[in-house]
Amino acid sequence: MRKTVILNAVGLTPGLLGPSTPRLCTFAEQGKRASISTVLPAVTCSVQATFLTGRYPKEHGIVGNGWYFRDEGEVKFWRQSNALIQKPKVWETARSLDPTFTCANLFWWFNMYSSVDYAVTPRPLYPADGRKIPDIYTRPADLRFALQKELDPFPLFSFWGPNTSISASTWIAEAAERVDRRYDPTLTLIYLPHLDYCLQRFGPVQDSIAQDLRELDALCGHLIDYYGTRDARIMIVSEYGIIPVSRPVHLNRELRKHGMIAVRQELGRELLDAGASVAFAVADHQVAHVYVNDPARVHEVCTLLQATAGVAQVLDDEGKREAHLDHPRAGELVAIAEPSAWFTYYYWLDDALAPDYARTVDIHRKPGYDPVELFLDPQLKAPRVKVAWTLLKAHLGFRYLMDVIPLDASLVRGSHGLINPSPEDSPILLTQEPHLLDATTIGATDIYELILRHLTNL
Repeated sequence: MRKTVILNAVGLTPGLLGPSTPRLCTFAEQGKRASISTVLPAVTCSVQATFLTGRYPKEHGIVGNGWYFRDEGEVKFWRQSNALIQKPKVWETARSLDPTFTCANLFWWFNMYSSVDYAVTPRPLYPADGRKIPDIYTRPADLRFALQKELDPFPLFSFWGPNTSISASTWIAEAAERVDRRYDPTLTLIYLPHLDYCLQRFGPVQDSIAQDLRELDALCGHLIDYYGTRDARIMIVSEYGIIPVSRPVHLNRELRKHGMIAVRQELGRELLDAGASVAFAVADHQVAHVYVNDPARVHEVCTLLQATAGVAQVLDDEGKREAHLDHPRAGELVAIAEPSAWFTYYYWLDDALAPDYARTVDIHRKPGYDPVELFLDPQLKAPRVKVAWTLLKAHLGFRYLMDVIPLDASLVRGSHGLINPSPEDSPILLTQEPHLLDATTIGATDIYELILRHLTNL
């Protein structure tokens, strides 16, 4: 098989290629490019699972970045077990064709307890004293120590939150090179999330994100050069395109006003009681799974959502089938935002009653995706000083609360989740093997087969 590398440049679209991306432009000119017709929802976990299985969410089961686990009565986001993907992965197919085939996965999701040969994924430590310590999970296990000895600990706080930077993507790229030198895998998957941050903060505005584009371009150029020396075939893919938004839509607040949301009072705060609610929305960018615990009220909930400003469409059972999203993990209904809108997870009606985690970076406790975690609260007089003081307390062993995230959803300027709003905003595919790509548009479900073609030359 031919050595192949897949660079996942999150958020990259045809409209972002230009003066700030000379290396990517050259790569595209020397090969071939296509737009990717993505799946619903166009979010990280669902699209990656589709790329790797060639199946829609209705088959592989990854209906979003998170969903409601009905048997546990809990909303969970960003799970890690590869067993959650319910269809065979591309590396399993490749291994069946050639027993000598090996695969390395660098930070693509669902990367724990996977059948890949080499895995690196974020896995922070959570000691009993409340700290969050950057760390990784690897296969083989000793790779964890070798990488962090050579590269220093993974920069977790630059990977997500208000302090994001190119350093996280750089660490992943450097780790990929070390894995390659050590093991020489046949297929390597590399996740480069850098553009995801600035695009959600500012939207796809070239002037605002020019520096971020240059940083990603340089990093991709470095990887192109390195893997060129390894005689590897290189594909660059993107999961989705991020479009401008200006309207946060609070679905859970609408449901609560109509008596459908249940909350539990804890220490003067309100926590969503999903299992006791008539209906609630699991917000995920521009798509929300709406779970209705009372089957007799599905039509009532659907009518309410359809009347909510910023909602473009509500999928019922038939709509989910047409969208290839009719999986048992999906909500009874699926709300889709208008292009300029996106969905928050907010369910409280008074900010004074918001849960303590609302003002923190807490991707696992929040019952929905929260891009406001990318911002420091502008109402804080000296937010960087507060962060430094809180980190000092943590270093000294004191318990702490890093409550520096605002509750102002209007700060968010970019979102995704819809299917290809325009050609310029669509996710992109680049390859230097033009004979393997015979179209200018390719379905997300066809990426699986294209990876196999790069590996086998068939």
